[in-house]
Amino acid sequence: MATASRPTVGFIGLGNMGSGMTRNLLKAGFPLVVTDIRRESADELIAGGARWADSAAEAAAGSDLVITMLPTPRHVDEVVRGSGGILEGIADGGTWIDMSTSVPEVANRVREDEARRGLHIVDAPVSGMSVGAANGMLQIFVGGEADDFARLRPVFEAMGDPEKILHVGGHGAGYAVKLMINQLWFSHLVATAEVLAIGTKAGVDLGVLRDSLIASPANSLFVERDVLSILNDGDYDEGFAVALACKDLGLSIDLARSVGVPAELSGLVEQIYRRARATYGDRAGEMTPFKLYEDVIGTELRL
Repeated sequence: MATASRPTVGFIGLGNMGSGMTRNLLKAGFPLVVTDIRRESADELIAGGARWADSAAEAAAGSDLVITMLPTPRHVDEVVRGSGGILEGIADGGTWIDMSTSVPEVANRVREDEARRGLHIVDAPVSGMSVGAANGMLQIFVGGEADDFARLRPVFEAMGDPEKILHVGGHGAGYAVKLMINQLWFSHLVATAEVLAIGTKAGVDLGVLRDSLIASPANSLFVERDVLSILNDGDYDEGFAVALACKDLGLSIDLARSVGVPAELSGLVEQIYRRARATYGDRAGEMTPFKLYEDVIGTELRL
């Protein structure tokens, strides 16, 4: 399966993130076997040399390691343990990398139930949105054994920024880090929308207000960089749906409960996101909670 220098990668999930990640794996010279619920999502990859698999089991059987990039923990569980799933095709001692934003339970169940098979299971969620996936500049947060991290680093470097590929701890640590990153980013968005709406409604020029925030101790990467997609272009990032953002926020709150830490602010942010989802629809962009505040003040916040 492997070439002289690159192992064959099985990749399951060719959505907004997976499509860019797989293109970069091909570009880096990794032989690729792909599958997805939409056959047409693989057309460009197949034209570039990837092979199609009719099931997750076939993708796992035809590769040296298999990656999942899927919307929810339920999807991950179905693809791994269900009929025609990864466990039916992966070889004993094989490697499964879950790069989905998920929770440890699915991987832990596989690790416990299949302990005799000696599988190498790694969680490696990503940040950087679909733009980072397309550009091969994702941040990758890897939970698992240090030896596996070192062995798999060339695979991660094909998809991510080498400076931001981090081994964050043991099994499950990658999932936890990604959920906390998402939680804080969503909180930044809601807080920024609120502040800009109040300040401009009070008569301050939007550009002056933002410049003042950047010059102050309240500055953040969100204020300095991420919010510009809205302020300059009216882009609320439909590459990542608000329904998925709500899913991630729910997982984050569940994690807080499981470790016994109160999460009052995170809970409020989750409710604001759910209100945006109810108002603008499941497929609206992940930044549409910002629009809730624009609607309140009756004007779009644009520079």
